[in-house]
Amino acid sequence: MNEPELQAVVDQQTLADRVAAGDYPDWVRSHWETFSESVTGDRDGTPFPCHFGAESVANGEPLYTVVPSLTDPDALLGFRDALLEYLGEYGSRDARVSFVTFWKPPEDEFSEADYHEALWHILSVLHVHDPEPWPADVPTDTDSPEWEFCFGGEPLFPTCRAPFYAAHDRYSRYCPVGLEITFQPAGLFEGITADTDAGQRARAAIQNRIEEYDGQCPHADLGDLGVDGDREWVQYLFREDDAQAPTECPATFTREHPKATAGIDPVVGSQPPASGDD
Repeated sequence: MNEPELQAVVDQQTLADRVAAGDYPDWVRSHWETFSESVTGDRDGTPFPCHFGAESVANGEPLYTVVPSLTDPDALLGFRDALLEYLGEYGSRDARVSFVTFWKPPEDEFSEADYHEALWHILSVLHVHDPEPWPADVPTDTDSPEWEFCFGGEPLFPTCRAPFYAAHDRYSRYCPVGLEITFQPAGLFEGITADTDAGQRARAAIQNRIEEYDGQCPHADLGDLGVDGDREWVQYLFREDDAQAPTECPATFTREHPKATAGIDPVVGSQPPASGDD
């Protein structure tokens, strides 16, 4: 960890030091500054809705990586390796260590549809090149309320922020630079899941803050794992324009393992629309 390469996994202090020293491209500086300011600051007196995330960043706990392309095969496989390194590291730390990933903004302006496609391309590449089999206790059918994205043998919740949310005043999901994905393993939610009193209190507090921070009700797709009618995949990158958002999960997940040994194949767009095998 903390190697000098661009796509290295780094702790927060190392990231901040390298940004200050000019060791990263300008887009990384912009990502870091807007991320840290928004998560630890406030909007019109209302703090960032997720107090767990805000506290973690204030304490310097997350790990980070930057990815120089949304589509380049080498960059995506490098990100796969970084995510595996994070999964091997976070459990040894006595903190809620999420994995914050900053993605180089595209040269041309992206629409909401473009960001949905980019996210599911990334997650599909991870799935195809996952060195571990899909967990036996997690269904592969994305239309199941029990489905959640898995990689490296662990369920993960990827939360995205992107530029298009500004047009819809959803500031809690807004990143002015480009795509930002924070990965959180299921283990980080131990003790505060939806089936616990602490989890219910935390959700109520976060939803109240969302309403104040965004000036509107929490997104209609916001839900909980295992609850009938709720689906995980739609929560990763909230839809704003129904005409640009997928109505079914764009990716297919299977228990077949291994799926690929080299290259990036398949990619989003070349997969069948079926949701899974169980």
